[in-house]
Amino acid sequence: MKKLLFIGTFAASLVTATAQEVAQDSTQVESLDEVLVKAVRVNASSPITHTNLKKKDLEKRNLGQDIATQLNFLPSVVTTSDAGAGIGYTGFRVRGTANQGINVTINGIPYNDAESATTFFVNLQDFTSSVENLQLQRGVGTSTNGSGAFGASLNILTDKVSEQSYANTSHTIGSFNTRRHNVKFSTGLLNNHFEFSGRLSQITSDGYIDRASSDLKSYFLQGAYKDDNTLIKAIHFAGSEVTYQSWFGVDRETAINYPTFNPAGARFDDNGNPEGFHNNQVDDYKQDHYQLHWTQRYNNNWSSNFSFNYTYGRGFFEEYIDDWFSQNVLFDGESELAFYGLSPVQIGGETITTSDLVRRRWLDNDFYVFSGNLNYKDDKFDITSGLFYSTYEGDHFGQVIWSRFASDSELGDRYYFGVGKKNEFSTFAKADYRLNNNWQFYLDLQGRFIDYSTTGQNSDVEDFIVDETFSFFNPKFGVSYKINQNNQLYASFARAHREPNRTDFENGNPRSERLDDIEIGWRLTSEKIALNINGFYMDYEDQLVLTGALDGSGAPIRANSGSSYRLGIEVDANVALTTKLNIQPNIALSTNKNRDFFFQRDGILENLGETDISFSPNVIIGNTISYRPVKELYLAFLSKYVGEQYMGNIDSETSILESFFVNDFNATYNWNIKDSFIDAIDFSLLVNNIFNEDYISNGYFFTFDDDFSAPGTVTTIEGAGFYPQATTNFLLGATLKF
Repeated sequence: MKKLLFIGTFAASLVTATAQEVAQDSTQVESLDEVLVKAVRVNASSPITHTNLKKKDLEKRNLGQDIATQLNFLPSVVTTSDAGAGIGYTGFRVRGTANQGINVTINGIPYNDAESATTFFVNLQDFTSSVENLQLQRGVGTSTNGSGAFGASLNILTDKVSEQSYANTSHTIGSFNTRRHNVKFSTGLLNNHFEFSGRLSQITSDGYIDRASSDLKSYFLQGAYKDDNTLIKAIHFAGSEVTYQSWFGVDRETAINYPTFNPAGARFDDNGNPEGFHNNQVDDYKQDHYQLHWTQRYNNNWSSNFSFNYTYGRGFFEEYIDDWFSQNVLFDGESELAFYGLSPVQIGGETITTSDLVRRRWLDNDFYVFSGNLNYKDDKFDITSGLFYSTYEGDHFGQVIWSRFASDSELGDRYYFGVGKKNEFSTFAKADYRLNNNWQFYLDLQGRFIDYSTTGQNSDVEDFIVDETFSFFNPKFGVSYKINQNNQLYASFARAHREPNRTDFENGNPRSERLDDIEIGWRLTSEKIALNINGFYMDYEDQLVLTGALDGSGAPIRANSGSSYRLGIEVDANVALTTKLNIQPNIALSTNKNRDFFFQRDGILENLGETDISFSPNVIIGNTISYRPVKELYLAFLSKYVGEQYMGNIDSETSILESFFVNDFNATYNWNIKDSFIDAIDFSLLVNNIFNEDYISNGYFFTFDDDFSAPGTVTTIEGAGFYPQATTNFLLGATLKF
């Protein structure tokens, strides 16, 4: 019934649009590349809080670091890197919400992993080099494709069709033996209609953390047909990453005294003496994306976009399981031969039941997407309706590839195997209505319908059976009022729902989440200043918050927190002090609380009352001071302050992540060369953490009940892990343009 209701809404919106009168304001003023992502983006006058970054903004600091790192200086954003230097596994949080609550799309196609809901930017190697622009919406934002946005949504548009041919090659060297090399080209428009372009990249880095190396390879290919009213794009991008694991973190004392220490792959003898590290403790993954987009402008009012996607991912992470460490430190039984379905080994009358071994945990998955949108626009209405369908299937399995005592194992044996399947259907209708030159109204209705099931076992070699369906109705509405040419006020309400992910099901019986988001803001634009002030109140029911702990695969564990809220204000500005000097400050002040949070300590359930939501600092400040003494030279001083935060939800001193203040320096110089086969050389320099600050931007917190040290007594033990970030480091690059 609900599906019929939303299909009816979709059809009704088209009828409404058909009834409108043709007017001068039309889709004709929009480029077809922009129409491609129109359904998941908002415009400058929308009552949705957002920030846009163009290619020229990204190019200044594009020296091989991941996309997450590129977002670091936006309002309410905190970034982190497992390897410590922005290459390899990276992540970001917006308003305290981590990757799992941030919807990411590429050309309108969901990039979040269907089962984990997480975005792995390590699989988008050097992708910034192929990005035309991006939009970060804070809060619920507009309806989008894929997983629900519970803190933000990030939409990425890849390179537009280039009318002129070009070729360039970029090269970076830097700290930690970092190297980045790529080549890019475009044929320009051939016969005024066809364009072919591409990129080939390689990035290597040893990482700041010991052995946290990255070997990243990727390519991007695009073929396009374009005329005045038609754009057809066939896009294929793919890559492979081999990164030495650095997701375990270290305790506080180690973080202070030996911040680069990496415990991954540690080996011990039978007496517990260190014997070095496994040299292939790596994450090895490949991902291929195929996208086909057809954007059509029918007349001055009507346009449509239809998209198809296939993503193929496959790979593993390899682990050395040390028998002594498993038996004497972790007590997890993962060195037991029986855990892997292997029989005990008899040697000289002794029965061997445990062993050092090397295992691989595999993921092999397929993801298909169809998306269709229809838009009508005139001088009063801007209406978009759409349908989205995706289907995902992922095989999860484990193999023992070496064992000191091999027992009766055979090459290729699987000690666990499970399949996850997820189907999603959604439909939406959204409309902007311009009443007059002052008032603009916004309405957005979306329905999401999800089926998720699993069969077989999980990596703990336990039966893992899930069969769940979810139906969500997500209404959004807002209003903008233009006071005058320079000032605009806006307010909006948005509701979002989100289903639990695979890890949530593996670690409990999670419930779906609900979020009501209220945003109120003021925008000021003038010749020398752009100012945005935004207040928000985000009210959660059954929010899945990070407990701070990690599971055996390094994935963050979450739990429903009941009722919670975020209340805050964000201010960001762009001020031209002179024609050459510019500042871009932003500040986010917030309070982020769980209501009536319960926790069992020492065997007794306690109501802790109002506690801080994990990973939610009350203060985040960013600033960029840029100076352009001459047209060719750009200098920038970038600063980021992140206030103290808790890594758990019980306000424990053990879980505190201390505040930090980090500063970077960025410089670019464009050398235009005349009478040469090289048109120009662009030089770039990025010095990160120029004041050599020791800081930590991420970590985890855990508790467990000790009921064995003192029989009959339960004592709650607390612990924490931390991810130190790199001290002063640099990246130096040059791009040769032909």
